[in-house]
Amino acid sequence: MNEESLFSLRNPWFRAGVGAAVAVFVVSAIIGFVWLPSAQSDPGFQGLWNAICSAAGVARDWHPGGSIVPPRYKTSEVELTPHMLDGATRLSIGRGATLSLRCTMCHGPQGISYANSPNLAGQYAGAIYKELEDFRSGARTSAVMSPMVADLSDNDMRDVAAYYASLPPPRPVQGTAPAIVVFGAPLRNIPACATCHGDIDHTTGAPLLDGLPAAYTQAQLAAFANGSRHNDFSEQMRNIARNMTPEEIDASAAWYASLQRR
Repeated sequence: MNEESLFSLRNPWFRAGVGAAVAVFVVSAIIGFVWLPSAQSDPGFQGLWNAICSAAGVARDWHPGGSIVPPRYKTSEVELTPHMLDGATRLSIGRGATLSLRCTMCHGPQGISYANSPNLAGQYAGAIYKELEDFRSGARTSAVMSPMVADLSDNDMRDVAAYYASLPPPRPVQGTAPAIVVFGAPLRNIPACATCHGDIDHTTGAPLLDGLPAAYTQAQLAAFANGSRHNDFSEQMRNIARNMTPEEIDASAAWYASLQRR
């Protein structure tokens, strides 16, 4: 059989092969461009044309009038700038010390916790202020903290933050930090912890992790991973925690807990 007769429509095997390929293509197109997209519950996928456009990746205005679908939970609305809480006065710090008396049961008389509550001594003022405001607004919930901050004014929260920030911070220690802390895991979109939580430079609003009890850090990473804590801007901590292994969570929590204080 020569090549001309092999690829001729007179050849039944050639006709069968071409017919099978066309049938597979048509069925695949119907399933991929019509049935699967239209089976989605999102209104933007309803209708044949919308289904085809969505499967092809063509941008469409899924939400009429440019409306944004709000999240099902309260999000953080705190607006921080790098120097927003700088320049606290002695009066502000003293007033914050008085207000902090209600905090001593969990956070210790000088901001050092003897339980599994976070240490606040030397913490960044912006981080403390943000978490207090999130507890008050409901962006972050706690059976203990939410009632404690319900009656605090904005000035009260600034003063409390200034007081704890004025206390001695953690001191550096000798030792080798885990790789996840120093380098992160770029292939899993995990930056180094020190990128945001460093003691020399840090992202505005990100807390200093040095000295935090391991159980507390582990619990917060677990809460970010399962979505029960969601007061991080742009979901950055939720995305990071979801990609961390249990061993990495334990190692990073243990490392930060080992940093001694003055």
